[in-house]
Amino acid sequence: MRLTAGPASVSELARPLSMSLPSVVQHLQVLEASGLIQTEKAGRVRTCRMAPLALAAAERWLTDCRTEWEARLDRLEAFLAEVPQPIPQGGDDA
Repeated sequence: MRLTAGPASVSELARPLSMSLPSVVQHLQVLEASGLIQTEKAGRVRTCRMAPLALAAAERWLTDCRTEWEARLDRLEAFLAEVPQPIPQGGDDA
């Protein structure tokens, strides 16, 4: 969320988190390897920024998945509406 406001150093990103700096770096490496963020190093400071094109592609994929699952759930709902409901059997009271 922090990167939506603009680029930030690894230290800035780690500061509010309750995890070690090496753990934050490891998470950032995964995001960078997936193409969701970009990093650059100037001296001892590594700065991270979002990769908007990769995020847009991920958003399109998620939208497509959501559309497909909504269609499947709509078909399931229609099917279940057509299936006859079982008649409850009376107990020993009958």
